[in-house]
Amino acid sequence: MTNNSIDNSFLAPMLDRNRLIARVAIERSNGKKIILANGCFDLFHVGHLRYLVGAKELGGFLIVGINSDEQVKKLKGEKRPYTSEDERSEIIAGLKSVDCVSIFNEPTVEELIRAIRPDFHAKGTDYTVDTVPERNIVSECGGQVAIVGDPKDHSSTEIIETVSSGQSKITS
Repeated sequence: MTNNSIDNSFLAPMLDRNRLIARVAIERSNGKKIILANGCFDLFHVGHLRYLVGAKELGGFLIVGINSDEQVKKLKGEKRPYTSEDERSEIIAGLKSVDCVSIFNEPTVEELIRAIRPDFHAKGTDYTVDTVPERNIVSECGGQVAIVGDPKDHSSTEIIETVSSGQSKITS
């Protein structure tokens, strides 16, 4: 799953669904709360980082579900993703706040939620607890939705538009 030219011991594990379910059972037996964050993470930016750090701050074992290339294409358009699912997973796995990464190929994260039954499903500030599409499934599985990260001031689509237009955009 990762490029063998780097030392994988510095990366969080990248697990398929069955191995992820087993890992969740181990972490729960060790008393850890399970946190799930998810996204495409096609062009990683500071908003993504702040979202994942905010998710980790909930306190527990942070799993990041990453949309497969097939699903990103359906969500974002035929020209996306710009970065392959394996490379997106590797980037996310290299973050200190992330404990585990798993690619999901379903159109939504609902099946992953059902499989691991997270204590917290972390979503970014572009949502409210009431607008999270998976809120009912999270609740059915015994978890709760948590809104984390900074205000939604960053967007991969906006970065693409800025680069395509040739404009310079520096924000702080």
